[in-house]
Amino acid sequence: MATWKQFSEEAPELAKAVRARLEFTKHHVLATLRGNGAPRVSGTEVDFHRGHLTIGSMLNAVKAKDLQRDPRYAIHSNPGDGSMEGGDAKISGRAIEVPAERFGEYLEHAIDAPGQFHLFLMEIDDVVLASLNENRTGMLIQLWRPGRPIQTFERKD
Repeated sequence: MATWKQFSEEAPELAKAVRARLEFTKHHVLATLRGNGAPRVSGTEVDFHRGHLTIGSMLNAVKAKDLQRDPRYAIHSNPGDGSMEGGDAKISGRAIEVPAERFGEYLEHAIDAPGQFHLFLMEIDDVVLASLNENRTGMLIQLWRPGRPIQTFERKD
């Protein structure tokens, strides 16, 4: 697994494009696993702190409990206006919870939260950016995995 910093160093242009998708809108979709193994999707906000992709969660929210029990996650960027401008970003990996007494080691700026919260570092197994090809006649899919070159696929009808 990798940090956002490693991703940015190994695939800087792709990391820049994915970050742009994640910063284009505030809310995204987080997939976690319930105790019975069924998927759960929740809204979430992402942030970047000291080389890490992070999410926060209200104290004891179900998504936080899911990640504490099983750290596997997937984040899907908000698709915006549906134009596919900039692509569709997906990240999966494992979340690492940061104990509250260590927040200062990871946070570059204050978190706007009404009270106590959970902070998770999102370690990365893979990143996908799916966008329209240059002619807008098919999909261009870029896949990054730690330590490997970017793989590019094109899908047409």
